[in-house]
Amino acid sequence: MDRNFPQELLETIQKADRAGAQAVIDAWAVGRPFHRVIPELLSPTLETFGRLWASGKDGVSLAEGYVAAKIAEDVLSRVLLDASGDGARRPPSKGPVLVGNVEDDFHPLGRKMVAAFLRADGWEVHDLGVDVGSAQFVDRAEETGARVIGASAMMFTTAKNVAKLREEIERRGLGDRVQLAVGGAVFKPRPELVAAFGGDGTAASALEASALFARLARRASEARGEVPA
Repeated sequence: MDRNFPQELLETIQKADRAGAQAVIDAWAVGRPFHRVIPELLSPTLETFGRLWASGKDGVSLAEGYVAAKIAEDVLSRVLLDASGDGARRPPSKGPVLVGNVEDDFHPLGRKMVAAFLRADGWEVHDLGVDVGSAQFVDRAEETGARVIGASAMMFTTAKNVAKLREEIERRGLGDRVQLAVGGAVFKPRPELVAAFGGDGTAASALEASALFARLARRASEARGEVPA
């Protein structure tokens, strides 16, 4: 009987069993190219876990969310090692970006997933954590030179604070010079909220976040009169 690897991996995450998760991943990888673990096993499993987290029905704990994020980081590190042979090479730096949960939002899993994938693809990620005020976001963007802010919000009530962040960006005269990527469970069934709250774009999953950030960073560079990288 074929093993249900996504279900096994999900169960290890729910037990906050990082070592067990690695054992499941190792078993899945037998006879398969390891780089396929992200689209074929990790990403679908984390999406399922994220839905459970968002529903609140199964009592998903912070410990489980932390382990899910660390498992993603572990897998991404192994993919990089596999791609570079001896692990000596890293992706060239794509520049600084910010990620954080908007004010009053305390759901870190999605943000941590995005941060892990961005780092793996060469971005210099400044992770501001949860419950980040609009002024703090923009202060750090000015300090670091970040061209993109990634703002995460799970619920409609907190997603409305994305609009406050847009207002702060505009108030400081940054406009298109700092692009605003938004993400979170609320934007998937209601993509119209991205523009309604002042976002410049969103990604369907953490796996697609780097491509989104690259597009937005290019747009910000053009607004600044810079030659895009």
